[in-house]
Amino acid sequence: MTVDETTRTVTPARAAAELELKREEFRLAVRMGLIRTTPLPDRDEAVRDRGGGRERAPERRPVERAELDRLKAAPDFPDGLRERVRAVGAGEAAGLLSITPDRFARLARTGHLSPVRFYLNRYRSVIWLYVAAEVTAFGEEHPALLGGRLPAEVREREAAGEDLRARNWRSRHLALLLRGTDDPWVRAAAVASLLDPVQVAEVVDDPYERGHLDRLRPPPPPGFPVSGAAYEVAVRLVRADDPDEILWHRVSLALALDEARAVCQAPHPGERPRPAAPAATEPEVVPAPVSDAGVVRPSGVAPAGGPVRRPAVRARARRGAPPSGRAAARAPGVRRPGLLDRLRRSLPGRTGGGGGWGERRDWG
Repeated sequence: MTVDETTRTVTPARAAAELELKREEFRLAVRMGLIRTTPLPDRDEAVRDRGGGRERAPERRPVERAELDRLKAAPDFPDGLRERVRAVGAGEAAGLLSITPDRFARLARTGHLSPVRFYLNRYRSVIWLYVAAEVTAFGEEHPALLGGRLPAEVREREAAGEDLRARNWRSRHLALLLRGTDDPWVRAAAVASLLDPVQVAEVVDDPYERGHLDRLRPPPPPGFPVSGAAYEVAVRLVRADDPDEILWHRVSLALALDEARAVCQAPHPGERPRPAAPAATEPEVVPAPVSDAGVVRPSGVAPAGGPVRRPAVRARARRGAPPSGRAAARAPGVRRPGLLDRLRRSLPGRTGGGGGWGERRDWG
């Protein structure tokens, strides 16, 4: 056991052993906020100055002894904690609801339940896993969906070929990533990880900022394939593919970058990151899109992409500081295209007539 003399913390491996959790169960418990970890004291500023600064994932941070004592003092320990993070496949989930696997798959595809994990089997088929406690809660809250004919709206969405499992997983995955850090650049990198590199380049036109986001990119989910056809399948699952989902993440990325730039600039080779001038007013909160009815989300976890804090003033550099990079190359008096102009020109699904944004539907 590794014990710090000042904060009395233990390593994640030791904490998982004392809580009688498997490695993946411990990781999920931390991401869901059931176990509080402690950020490392005085993050290494030298690493950040060299353009690094990747934060340690929450499940890899130490855990205070007091937190372990709190969890072990629960009357249902250890079974209660283990049950709250138990992940089950579609067949076992259907058994918990006393319905057929086919009916469960129809409910999952239409967005009524959100997967918490996935993996690919030997045949490169995607196996979705769900939190058992959430499956049980769904059955208690929506008994009408467990028997008889499904509502017409659900049948119509199923007939249209809708499958929201990957999208709901991405939404949940991003929410878990965002709740694990307060660093605005790390949060922006989490949003960027759900977009294709071409999409990121269209939103982030500064190559130094793109490089910084790439260095801060969160690691792939556990068990992610490293090569071959399985890798290609997994990559398609972790990247947004629907036009309105892409739109939402592009706008979220642009707003997250505004917030990050207001704190400090992305480091350029050979220079230290400069803090930006403070914003003049309080930041504005942009609400997330409304979730589909019936989607079960973990307690305390917001849907992906929102709310995103948007500074009212975009501070690219200190007042009076000389421009650098692309800003120095632009001729005086030439106005840079605004964010909305750039998005209108490049977003997928843009309608023709009137330069509109296209039609958006709610998603979970």
